Amino acid sequence: MGRYRENPGALLRLVEDDRVHRDVYTDPEVFALEMERLWSRSWVYLCHASQLPAAGDFVTLDVAGKPLLVVRQADGGIRVLMNRCAHKGTKLVSAPSGNAGKTLRCPYHAWTYRLDGSLAMIPLREGYAGTRMNEKGLAEMKHAEVYRGFVFARLSESGMEFNEFFGDSLSSIDFLADRSPVGELEITGGCLRYLHNCNWKMFVENLNDTMHPMIVHASSAGTAKRLWEKEPADKPKPMAVEQFVPFVSGYQFFDDMGVKAYPHGHGFSGVNFSIHSAYSPIREYEEAMHRAYGEERAKHILGTVRHNTIYYPSLTIKGAIQSIRVARPLAADRTLIESWTFRLKGAPDSLLARTVMYNRLINSPMSVVGHDDLHAYRSIQEGLAADGNEWVNLQRNYDSSEKEKKEIVANGTSDLSMRNQFRAWQELMAAE
Repeated sequence: MGRYRENPGALLRLVEDDRVHRDVYTDPEVFALEMERLWSRSWVYLCHASQLPAAGDFVTLDVAGKPLLVVRQADGGIRVLMNRCAHKGTKLVSAPSGNAGKTLRCPYHAWTYRLDGSLAMIPLREGYAGTRMNEKGLAEMKHAEVYRGFVFARLSESGMEFNEFFGDSLSSIDFLADRSPVGELEITGGCLRYLHNCNWKMFVENLNDTMHPMIVHASSAGTAKRLWEKEPADKPKPMAVEQFVPFVSGYQFFDDMGVKAYPHGHGFSGVNFSIHSAYSPIREYEEAMHRAYGEERAKHILGTVRHNTIYYPSLTIKGAIQSIRVARPLAADRTLIESWTFRLKGAPDSLLARTVMYNRLINSPMSVVGHDDLHAYRSIQEGLAADGNEWVNLQRNYDSSEKEKKEIVANGTSDLSMRNQFRAWQELMAAE
């Protein structure tokens, strides 16, 4: 019998108002319960609709250990199916993406299904006459939503509805999509994937932790900054330098950025400005935005440069740079991180070039900045095995009244985002 599965009180006591127990990051039983409860009851990001342009296009992925299949229908709709044949349980599709044509055919015994998951054909069907054979199709996810092209699903039958779960935090997706002059995004290029030897929560928490950049990234972004300081002050900065240097801004810069927390673990840093605020203007793009939205609305969209938005627990977006990262937990100490690049429809290619460079510099497996974080995560995961202090501190700028507020804005270096995520953790991990 496990320490936590049969003792819900002990599980929830792992999280206190201003600190959390190390077992939330290290214990395999806690991880298993997170997959069964938190990741199953949450609305988890699956893919983007632009990855499925034609009927029969599919994307496969695992969520909370369940193999899923996202398929574009003949009528243009999108369905989320369990990637499991109703016969022997074989995964119907093994490829990460592709086009299935008009049907889905099991590679084991050729049971065949329509794109909506209904059963189309069984070889030698007469052999099942008089048996208990129930001609069921593929199980469909009843709780799936497409918002501005972002496809989400909830595995569990119980849980909050989509709009209740995300609320006003969806404004960050709106601002990202509205940065296109036609209000539409499309995934372009491949996916950058690399394995982090750490718990998934470390990655998600770190994105709005602004106490670390000037320390962790001193050897990478700090080097770029020192090299550029030798250049004349009026010399135009290369795009790479523009993107590197803000990472080693001082504490006051990050504190003044501000952070906002929403219910259910969501939130963003960069309430007032962010590390993306000082990029060189692209006049052709700004003119296209003014034509599309009018000067005032365009100015508001382009002036909203949030740093990282967390859609707890799976999706993180950078609206100002048009990229997303997705957490795919594998074990208590292993997390796969995916980085995807968006093209803004109707925008000049120079915007895409900026995004591609940012992903290469910051999010790629060959990144110099990203490996700073990778080392920090691994060090935390390994360090938590040490005895002497079982608790992780989340006390910076703690205010006991924050628990009663639905939306909170605080100084940018506050631990508010992490505390907010763990309040959601308790909410979603509570036994039914």
